Amino acid sequence: MTSIAQGRAGGIDSTYAWTRLAVSVLLATIGGAGMWAVVVVLPAVQAEFGVDRAAASIPYTATMVGFAAGNVLVGRAIDRVGYWIPALISSLVLCAGFLLASLSTSILTFALAQGVFIGVGTSVIFGPLIADISHWFNRRRGVAVTAAASGNYLAGALWPTLMSYTMESHSWRFTYAAIGIVCLVTMVPLVLMLRRGAPHEAGPGAKASRPVQPVSLSPGALQTLLVIAGFGCCMAMAMPQVHIVAYCMDLGYGVARGADMLSIMLVAGVVSRIGSGFLADRIGAVRTLLLGSVMQGLSLFFYIPFDGLASLYVVSLVFGLSQGGIVPCYAIIVRDYMPAKEAGQRVGIVMMATIFGMAVGGWMSGWIYDLTGSYTAAFLNGIAWNLVNLGAILLLIWKARGSRQAVPA
Repeated sequence: MTSIAQGRAGGIDSTYAWTRLAVSVLLATIGGAGMWAVVVVLPAVQAEFGVDRAAASIPYTATMVGFAAGNVLVGRAIDRVGYWIPALISSLVLCAGFLLASLSTSILTFALAQGVFIGVGTSVIFGPLIADISHWFNRRRGVAVTAAASGNYLAGALWPTLMSYTMESHSWRFTYAAIGIVCLVTMVPLVLMLRRGAPHEAGPGAKASRPVQPVSLSPGALQTLLVIAGFGCCMAMAMPQVHIVAYCMDLGYGVARGADMLSIMLVAGVVSRIGSGFLADRIGAVRTLLLGSVMQGLSLFFYIPFDGLASLYVVSLVFGLSQGGIVPCYAIIVRDYMPAKEAGQRVGIVMMATIFGMAVGGWMSGWIYDLTGSYTAAFLNGIAWNLVNLGAILLLIWKARGSRQAVPA
């Protein structure tokens, strides 16, 4: 009886699981500074080191590469030893990265600090964190996963504002060092609160996780399909997120209006992620993913004819509400169709594909603009990649439906 009571108190869907989710969201919001800080300090870094805009953008690219690689490496580690030890090491790496970056003497050393330390360290609050929290929920897994994934967007809404205030009176170096210290004194205690092993490791008192759903695809084929879908959706997603400010400048609305629209996307993205979690728990993650992809494609199309200021605000809001829940759905699908013991690595691989999609999509949209002198072709390119994503999702729905029909009643 004692072990059963302990399992109910600290197992799947328990009070502890919800407490763990709250801690995870807070951890992701703090650690997410690593994703946004480099964007905020880019102009100051460019001016201090005396480099052009292309060279000043290298630290952001390095951060994305480190972030993508870390999602796989840290994800594999949590499959083997649990979440908290890799999370503790990654948090310390992240803190060291901010302190080292604040001492950098060239754009190269700054980029190395961003990629090797900050990018890899930040990865622990995305794919690996999502994979970990998925072990703690059955009935509300969709809500839990999307809530944990919202920490990244919350960080995007919080940290740039805080940094802008600090940089008005202090240098970017002071700001980076301060972030490193704040992360150290907050993230380490939060990680130590997550030392309890996942329920499937907890022994006889824990509630069993729900069984893997059937699909007529091998694990490798399903992984490949999700990678294609993730890359395609984020190639499309990158067009407005990366270029909305420049697009508004071209239309004569100014930088401030574009920044406002980006903020609207991020805030709407948080709402979308939480709402998609509730929807995924009711109709399934694959159907929720399909709905988000269709809405994202329509939003991209609406950017072309509706280029008035008020219209762009509305379209940006709709785009944020469409795309926010897409990426977390991949993690739910992995947990629904693949073994729990492989969740960290599998989710990490898909998250890596989405990150590369954002990186390549942002670059390709700019390249197309340079060729054509307009963002119209770039939006059409995003729509084409969105169709690739839709095709992969429809194939997954077809394979999953065929598997269910083949299973005897």
